[in-house]
Amino acid sequence: MKNVLKTSNLHTFHIPVMGLAYTIDSPIRVAQYGISSVISIMDDDLIEKMNAFYSKKFDLPYQEISQKISDYRAKRITSYLNTVDKIVTEKFESFKTELSESKAALENYIAMLPNKSEFRKGLENFIQEGCIIKENIKNYLEKNLFPGDIDINIMTKVDKDNFEKNTQLPVEFNDAHAALRGFANSTLTSSVVLSAGMNPRLYSYFETFPDFFPDQNANLKKKIILKVSDFRSALVQGNFLAKKGLWVSEYRIESGLNCGGHAFATEGYLLGPILEEFKQKRETLITSAHELLCKALQQKNLPVPETPLNLKITVQGGVGTAEEHEFLLDFYKTDSVGWGSPFLLVPEATSSDNETRELLAKSKEDDLYLSNISPLGVPFNTIKGTTNEALKQKRILENKAGSSCPKKYLALSKQYDEKGICTASRKYQEIKLDELESERGYISEREFVKKQNAITEKACLCIGLANASLLENDIKIKGEAQGVVVCPGPNIAYFDRQYSLSEMVQHIYGYKSVLNNVTRPNMFVKELSLYLKYFKNEVQEFFETENMAQQKKLTNFRENLLAGIDYYSNLFGTGKYFHGDNETIQHQLNKYKMELETIEIGILV
Repeated sequence: MKNVLKTSNLHTFHIPVMGLAYTIDSPIRVAQYGISSVISIMDDDLIEKMNAFYSKKFDLPYQEISQKISDYRAKRITSYLNTVDKIVTEKFESFKTELSESKAALENYIAMLPNKSEFRKGLENFIQEGCIIKENIKNYLEKNLFPGDIDINIMTKVDKDNFEKNTQLPVEFNDAHAALRGFANSTLTSSVVLSAGMNPRLYSYFETFPDFFPDQNANLKKKIILKVSDFRSALVQGNFLAKKGLWVSEYRIESGLNCGGHAFATEGYLLGPILEEFKQKRETLITSAHELLCKALQQKNLPVPETPLNLKITVQGGVGTAEEHEFLLDFYKTDSVGWGSPFLLVPEATSSDNETRELLAKSKEDDLYLSNISPLGVPFNTIKGTTNEALKQKRILENKAGSSCPKKYLALSKQYDEKGICTASRKYQEIKLDELESERGYISEREFVKKQNAITEKACLCIGLANASLLENDIKIKGEAQGVVVCPGPNIAYFDRQYSLSEMVQHIYGYKSVLNNVTRPNMFVKELSLYLKYFKNEVQEFFETENMAQQKKLTNFRENLLAGIDYYSNLFGTGKYFHGDNETIQHQLNKYKMELETIEIGILV
C-alpha cells in the first residue's frame, strides 16, 4: 500500500499555482527532486489535452473523455491527476537509481539541497567516506528521500452552475464542486489549496469524501490548505471546516498585492504584521480547531485524534533573495516559502512558450501593473506587451470587442442570462456598450471613455492563461485567437533571463545569487510601496464618487499602513536583520510614512 502522504521536507520552498497552464505539469518536472508544486484544476479542457500529451509521451494507456460523457469534468481531472501520479512515481524511482549509481548525479543533487538539511549531511557523509556502495546509498534514499507533493488548486469562487440543455444540474456538478470530486477520486495523497475566499457550499461538500477525515492512526490521505491574507480569515474558515470534522493542515499566507495573478488587497494590513499575528497566535488556531474537530468527529462516529493534527504556516508573495527566504523561515517560524514568479523563467519547472518567457525576462518595474482585466472583478497583476492585449485591442478597433467565450468558466454574471455570462465575452460587452451609447448625451466625453474602457478591458483569461502550455507543446489551438495572458508578480522585474532549475534553487538557498547587480527593494518595502500606490488610487476614486462609507474605510486603511510602517521601523531598527540594506530600508520607510501622512482624504459635509 502507498504511504499515506509521506511528505517531502527536503526543501524549504514550494512552487505555488500560477495561472491555468504555468504549473499544469510542474510536478512531472520537479517532484522527483523533492520539490512540491501546485496544479490548477480549473480548466478541464486544458487538462484533457495535457493528459493525452503526457500519456503518449510516457507510453501510458489513454482513453479520451469527451464532453458527451456524464460528469466529464470530474472524470477528466481524476484521469489526469492519476497520470501525473504514475509519471512522478516512475521518474522518482529512476532518480533514486541514478543517485545510487552516479557520483556526479549525487553531487549535483547535494548542491541543490538546503545547508541545514540532515538529509544533505547524510549524503555528504557517503561521499566524504569514499564508500559509495550502491546498496548503502539505495537504502538511505529509500528511508529519507520522498517526492515533492502534487498539490492542486481550486478557486472557490469559480463555481459556475451547469446546465444540460435548459435544465440546471444539481450543485455537485458546479465547476468547483466537480473539480473537488475529480481530486477526491484520484490516487493522489496530497492537498487541495483553496483560494479566493470562503464558499460554504463547497466547504460542506468536502464531507462527502472519506479521504479528508483522519483515519485510526490520525493520518489524512488528502489534506486541505487554505490560502489566506490575514489571521481573522484563517480562524473563521478553519473553525467553519473543523465543525464539519475537517482539519486545515496548512495556512498559506499570501501578500495582498506583491503577488502574481489575482490580488486580494487587505485593508492596509502589511505582510510583516500579519505574519507576526500568526506567529503569536498559532496555538489559538490549533486549539480552537482541534476542540471543534473532535466534537464533530465524535458525532459522525469517526476516529478522533488524541492530539491536534499537524498544522503548517507558509508564506508567499514577492520573496526574491536567500536572505529574505531565511528571514521568513527563522523569524516568523514559517514552514515553507512560496517562490512563484521567478520560476516562470525556469523552463525545467514551469510550462510556457518561449516568447512569453522572453517578455518576462525583459520586463522592468514599469512594465508590471495591477490591472482590471479579470472578469472576476478582482485586481489582477499582469505585464504590458502580451499577445492577448494586442489581439484584444485589435478587436476593439474593429468594433468587435470581447471574446467568443468558448470555455465559459468565468461566465458568472446572471445580469442578462440565468445560465451565466462572462464580462469578457462579446455577448456581454455588446449589451453593455449599447447601454452606454444611450447615456452618451447625458455624460461628459471623459466619463464616456472611462466607462467604455471599463467594459472592454476585460480579457479572456480562460483561453489566455491556458495557451502557453499548448504553444510550448505544439498542441493545436482551435477557435478565435486570444494569445497569451501571463500573471507575474511585480518581483519578476528583478530577474532578467531564463535560469536552470539548479541555478534558481541555489539562488534560493544563498549558494549563488542570480540577481545581476540589480537595485531591488526589500520585499517588505516593495509591498508597502504597492499598497501606497493602491491607496492613492482609492483616494482618487473617492474624490470622484464622494462616498462617505469609503472615507471611513480609507482612514482605517491609512492607520493600518502607518501601524505597519512603525512595526517595520522597530523590527529593522534593531539592526539584527538585513544588515546590508538596513539604512536604505529605514530611509524608505520614513519616506513612505511622510508621503502617507500628507495625502488628503478630505472631509465631506
